[in-house]
Amino acid sequence: MAGKSVQERLDRLWRRGREFLGCDYAVLGGAMTWVSERNLVSAISNGGGFGIIASGSMSPDQLSEEIAGTAALTDRPFGVNLITMHPQLTELIDVCLDHRVGHIFLAGGLPPGTAIARVRQGDAKAICFASAVVVAKKLVRSGADALVIEGMEAGGHIGPVSTSVLAQEILPVIRDVPIFVAGGIGRGEAILGYLEMGAAGCQLGTRFVCAFESIAHPRFKQAFLRASARDAVPSVQLDPRFPVIPVRAIANAATQRFLDTQRSVIERFNRGEIDQKAAQLEIEHFWAGALRRAVIDGDVDNGSLMAGQSVGMVTEEQSTAAILRELVDQALAALAAREDAERERAGAAE
Repeated sequence: MAGKSVQERLDRLWRRGREFLGCDYAVLGGAMTWVSERNLVSAISNGGGFGIIASGSMSPDQLSEEIAGTAALTDRPFGVNLITMHPQLTELIDVCLDHRVGHIFLAGGLPPGTAIARVRQGDAKAICFASAVVVAKKLVRSGADALVIEGMEAGGHIGPVSTSVLAQEILPVIRDVPIFVAGGIGRGEAILGYLEMGAAGCQLGTRFVCAFESIAHPRFKQAFLRASARDAVPSVQLDPRFPVIPVRAIANAATQRFLDTQRSVIERFNRGEIDQKAAQLEIEHFWAGALRRAVIDGDVDNGSLMAGQSVGMVTEEQSTAAILRELVDQALAALAAREDAERERAGAAE
């Protein structure tokens, strides 16, 4: 009886997220460039979660092919993550709508209201990323159907605020739309905690990198399996005159070379050998193509090992379905333990 009751409690907690996404578990697979492609995305959806294609810098034709390839592998709902700074954002939205993608995630900056409107006019849901309460409110006013709040514990490009603080700031305030929490989540107990705070579900990326269905290079996966939470660090900026977009990744040889490159460029700038624009471009271009080198080519020394701090919880290769089942079982076990404790307290009070 306890098993049935805890399942019902979990179902109630993430009902809003499940109904919004159309899946069994309100667990989204975070969009990771080069990793979140048709094989992993379809596996997450087939396993009961919600897979999301990372479009990255894809052209409209490339995205169309990827959506079709994913649809051929699953009949379950999945979404597409679009970068708002992409020069062909409108065309990419139209590709998603042509393929009847029901959920379009607008990431990488504040999306223009016209983009949100275009998504909704095409009978799709627009999901946006909020980095603060004021941003969340603005996005809801602009028509966002749901929000993702992602803390600095996440892998890849990050903001300055932790997941737990964002959740405390935003979840009690924004009730109009479903909110999914992301950043540093690797276990079912954490998912449960955010659901109880009012989240509709959670988004995990790092946890799925070492899934059997992930096409990431074996050496890339091994770097994840060996890493601990403290190995996933944000990129360091040496001089405020030359901004560095913070990216969380596992430290490797390239991390140190990036610091050396910054020092060299700054010294040359100070000597008047290069102007500020050229110096900034040289720093920015250091990581060009580095993610693909790591994920696809397996160059874990010179590539970028983007990973969230939950990487320490990635301890073995598993099927995507097993990962999802493990997360759900952990949440259910936590609920069952609470029910047992409640019964014990009730018995002691009698």
